[in-house]
Amino acid sequence: MNNLSRRGLLRGAALGAGALALNACRNPFSSSGSSGGGSSSGPVVFGVCGPMTGDNAEYGAIWKKAFNLAISEVNKAGGIGGRKVQVDIQDSQANPRQAVTIAQKFASDGRIVAELGDFASPASMAASSIYERARLTQFGITDSHPDFTKGGQYMWSNAESQDDSAKSQADLAHRYGTRHAVVYLDTDWGATVWKIYQKAAKANGDTITYSSGFIASSTDFRPTLIKAHQSKPDVLTIIGYYKDAALLTQQARAVGFESTPIIVSNSAYSPQYLTLGGDATNGVRLNTTFFADDPRQEVKAFVRKWQSLYHETPDMFGAGAYDAINILIWAARKYGATRAGIHEGLLKGKDIPSVVTGPFAFGPNRRVGTPHFIEVVVKDGKYVLAGK
Repeated sequence: MNNLSRRGLLRGAALGAGALALNACRNPFSSSGSSGGGSSSGPVVFGVCGPMTGDNAEYGAIWKKAFNLAISEVNKAGGIGGRKVQVDIQDSQANPRQAVTIAQKFASDGRIVAELGDFASPASMAASSIYERARLTQFGITDSHPDFTKGGQYMWSNAESQDDSAKSQADLAHRYGTRHAVVYLDTDWGATVWKIYQKAAKANGDTITYSSGFIASSTDFRPTLIKAHQSKPDVLTIIGYYKDAALLTQQARAVGFESTPIIVSNSAYSPQYLTLGGDATNGVRLNTTFFADDPRQEVKAFVRKWQSLYHETPDMFGAGAYDAINILIWAARKYGATRAGIHEGLLKGKDIPSVVTGPFAFGPNRRVGTPHFIEVVVKDGKYVLAGK
């Protein structure tokens, strides 16, 4: 998940350029001291590798909000065995070259008991062998590439696999028509989702009337959308993040898709999609694993705390990051705040707490098993459950 091509990402991983480090002196995003990860004193430190600057910095900012909320809660409750929890955040810009350098830093730092990130699956996968050799858990918050957890026994993720999310989107589109026009973000992530979507649509008996990749930096998608409209589809599918999806939705409505069902990927589920897309988003549908108005108590409590602290509604990226660090904290409390203890906790843990899924255990592929998707539709500028 990045704005670089797969070839460029994987080629860059081999270069091993230096990483940009954030100031490590600000609470709670700090780590100090030299105690080993297996010691019984000093802070419990989790490493974070992600985009704090660059094209995907907005997602790094969401992660920081989620970590701040979770760490504040756990430290207020006494930390882990009386030890404060901290994170050492390193800026990779979701670039594999920097992710590799950061992985080397974390692997050799005995304070780091587990790592979270990167935002981009290719960046994470470029560093996986380093974490595997160090027996240091690499926990993917947004690493949806089907091959991420195949990189070793220490790769885990609470993100749904693209195999699941792309099929879910294709199945949703199938309910509203059998002729699909598809536009997808032209990155490793977007191309992989499109490939899986295409296979699922074919299995459903649907026809792809038009398909085209798009570049995130573009601002005028109308030529592509006009061609998509001319193919006479029943449904327009957009595979992208909320910024691109919002602009694509606006321009699609303007070139003839006024009443055509539009299905966006769950990666576009964000209050920002509604804000940026305006009235054009009304009627748009998507499947999501996290819905801020879900009546489950764990969701209501999380949303209430997030809104109280940040005065905004959390999206799936915030919920996923909050879950991710809390899952590691749970494992450290139950099985020991060490590299070995956290890995054992993820491997053996039952009823692991999660806002997104509820209590769960990891499956054999070190993911959260089969995710449950919720269909939502935009009505009057708000996400509501489909059928309501």
